[in-house]
Amino acid sequence: MPVYNKSFETLARKDIEAIQLKRLQTTVEQIYANVAFYKTTFDTAGIKPQNIKSLDDLQRLPFTNKQDLRDNYPYGMFAVPMEKVVRVHASSGTTGKPTVVGYTKGDINTWAELMARSFSAAGATSKDIIHNAFGYGLFTGGIGAHYGAEKLGAAVIPVSGGNTKRQITIMQDFKPTILCGTPSYILHLAEVAEEMGVDFKDLHFKSGIFGAEPWTENMRAELEAKLDLKAIDIYGLSEVMGPGVSIECREEQRGLHIFEDHFIVEIIDPETLEILPPGETGELVFTSLTKEAFPIIRYRTKDITSLNPEPCACGRTHIRMNKPSGRTDDMLIIRGVNVFPSQIESVLMETKQILPHYQLVVDRKNNLDTLTIKVEIDEKLFSDEIKSLQTMEKTISNDIKEYLGVSAKVRLVEPKTIQRSQGKAVRVIDNRKL
Repeated sequence: MPVYNKSFETLARKDIEAIQLKRLQTTVEQIYANVAFYKTTFDTAGIKPQNIKSLDDLQRLPFTNKQDLRDNYPYGMFAVPMEKVVRVHASSGTTGKPTVVGYTKGDINTWAELMARSFSAAGATSKDIIHNAFGYGLFTGGIGAHYGAEKLGAAVIPVSGGNTKRQITIMQDFKPTILCGTPSYILHLAEVAEEMGVDFKDLHFKSGIFGAEPWTENMRAELEAKLDLKAIDIYGLSEVMGPGVSIECREEQRGLHIFEDHFIVEIIDPETLEILPPGETGELVFTSLTKEAFPIIRYRTKDITSLNPEPCACGRTHIRMNKPSGRTDDMLIIRGVNVFPSQIESVLMETKQILPHYQLVVDRKNNLDTLTIKVEIDEKLFSDEIKSLQTMEKTISNDIKEYLGVSAKVRLVEPKTIQRSQGKAVRVIDNRKL
């Protein structure tokens, strides 16, 4: 007997939209009655719940952004009393107050089901053993994946991040078949395994589900080569639910299926706020349809991507989002040129003997912005004469200039020079903010 309803993933478009409209109307009524922030913003916009008669009416509702959540810290955005909240998660709060989200028992069940559907899309079944290296705690990744694995009926190993050598031993002894974690930490696992003389080809992984930070197609190739598995991208954010909002299917890996029976997605121009058609690149906006404790309307994620409505070989009819190319708040402006870390990564990963560990350092000297890219290289190459290293640095710098139109100083550094992270990698150090 299935542990979740797969039929929602293959509905005809008219049936998906009928479900979305009914759930949107319920959500709008819920938040208007119970969340002071939304009642105020709706009244200011001249909109009432009864005015939502079609999905097109969603455009009449105001956007929500991260600052709104911080302004209502900690519980001001909750739509149910605290006695109905059974779980609280929060962001790291590194750029201000953390964003706090709550879950009812119903929300936890929905989350577990969507993560089970995500694992299934990645090829997992109840027969698999899932090595969960996502962090546990206020971060939603670890617990979200854990509940989904259990809902699927799979065995889950809750290792979290850290204790890396022990994790390699567990992989050898427990024989997990699905690997979960942030791509930067998983690459660190591969690095430590190599030091221990362990070859991932001798382990038992068939799929890796990686997310919580941007990663490129070149990074996918690196992961698959090092780990001998199929690398699958998963997308989520705590403000909308956590992991399980969308995921690539194992069949195509061309965009991440969004679970449209639970979310409505839009792409907007981040400057004009105009809604863009499928295929055009802009900012990703989410509306939740089934959240009870923390429903959210037209949340501006700041992720830059586009939507792909084409039919998929897996049979799922839910629209796909392309892998985000960056975030508007991660974008660096260097002497008038917009630069995303993922664009730099794409250039770096085209160079042989470059390791997938890099960091961008931005400074301002004499009122001019400077960009320095520190990137690790293979230990054998680093032992070469200085002249050959300088030539390589110049070549990479020229490639970046040609591809992005911005000048950057490239510094090749020894392996393990750049600090490793147990979660999201720190890709940018912007000294202009100090």
